[in-house]
Amino acid sequence: MQINWTAFSIFIIFFLFVAILGFVAARWRRGDMSHLEEWGLAGRRFGTLITWFLVGGDLYTAYTFIAVPGLMYGKGALGFYAVPYTTVVYPIFLLILPRFWSVARAKGYVTASDFVQGRYGDKLLSFVVALTGIFATIPYIALQLTGMQAVITAMGIPGSWPLIIAFIILALFAYTSGLRAPAMIAIVKDLMIYITIIVAVILIPIKLGGFGPIFHASAAALAKHHPPGSIALSPKLYATYGTLALGSALALFLYPHAVTGVFSASSRRVVKRNMALLPAYSFALGIIALLGYMALAAGVHTKSTSEAVPLLFLKEFPTWFAGFGFAAIGIGALVPAAIMSIASANLFTRNIYKAFFAPNASNANEARVAKMVSLIIILLALVFILGFPQQYAISMQQVGGILILQTLPPVVFGLFTRWFHRRGLFLGWLVGIVLGILMWASTGYQSTSYAVGGVTAYAGIWALIANIIVVIVLSAIFRAMGLSNGEDETSPSDYHLDAETSA
Repeated sequence: MQINWTAFSIFIIFFLFVAILGFVAARWRRGDMSHLEEWGLAGRRFGTLITWFLVGGDLYTAYTFIAVPGLMYGKGALGFYAVPYTTVVYPIFLLILPRFWSVARAKGYVTASDFVQGRYGDKLLSFVVALTGIFATIPYIALQLTGMQAVITAMGIPGSWPLIIAFIILALFAYTSGLRAPAMIAIVKDLMIYITIIVAVILIPIKLGGFGPIFHASAAALAKHHPPGSIALSPKLYATYGTLALGSALALFLYPHAVTGVFSASSRRVVKRNMALLPAYSFALGIIALLGYMALAAGVHTKSTSEAVPLLFLKEFPTWFAGFGFAAIGIGALVPAAIMSIASANLFTRNIYKAFFAPNASNANEARVAKMVSLIIILLALVFILGFPQQYAISMQQVGGILILQTLPPVVFGLFTRWFHRRGLFLGWLVGIVLGILMWASTGYQSTSYAVGGVTAYAGIWALIANIIVVIVLSAIFRAMGLSNGEDETSPSDYHLDAETSA
């Protein structure tokens, strides 16, 4: 395949620009980078606008830009579940995240597992929450490469060397600048993506004759797929669609990188404002999803759905603007990957290294270990994507939602009540994890949907239901037996703190 030098040149220019920004970010809102709160949470000083860019850049990734329209391209309406899920998530977490931010700020918590440890005084429960977060995140970091890999392939660049170079740069600026780097880059990345989307939603429909012909052509093309797809959701998929949207929504802000973005906010009010403002990204996601139908209508043919959007850009955009769009997707991989590596490093350092190996570790020692672990996390993600078949990695990302959902009871329930027993929460987590993995395994690791009583739904929801039942029943039993529920270091006032700082 011939290299598209025009698109590649534009891609390189913007990629180098944000790489430089990543290193410069260490001097932005300068703090003591030998302290974990400064390196891993940027000193908790981000205001409404920066938090909006950071969390939006964290949740709406390059993989989203490629995978959502790719699913629409391959299967049709089922891929649209991403839009309702990223709509309902914000009112749900508007009730949860302000309390979470407040108690974290009051007690100096850096991770969700810090909260679990403080709330229940239970290192084992805190450990499994941390471990679940790390295992759910590593393949997610690897999958940011999917978006970058797709655009690199579309530009005709051979081999894996561009991916390796990109992730070396990512590792170095994450190590140097911590959370400040993705926060600064997220501003550029989001502006580029919005420009690309606006141009796409205006130019491509004009070239294809409007949305009516687009829907008509995509419906005809989907009917010829094996198995056939449809632009209208089949009734037999209603439960799968609904539970996948609900499960994904409940899981989204349980991921370590989402928690890290929220904890970096300067106040409780900033968190609330962002729950109101972040749906703007969901509107953009609705347009992004339609790119899958536009690719079908434009006659894009590919066996890999990940290549649908890049091939559409090459076909319908001027070459230079296709390069700009590719750069937006590539940069869109760096922001979440950096935050995910930092969040995973925070978890390992606070809830594994310090909890079990170095309880008296100094702030400088914590920060040093976190920086080194962030490099290792990125290396593992790179090995993961290069050493395993891509379809296997995608399946691992899908099961990540099943895993992280099982941390909902100890984290979310714990924010509102201490009634649930720590041992019941641990055993509920264990049942949910085992059951969810078994459901996934029963499909040959091909699907996260599972039928119970004739109803096919997202396995993560089935596992969470079992988890919650076990937690309720065992908590009642353990409380009746008078078993200790650990020491709670938090107080009611901690959950209402609102410390506004300059942002």
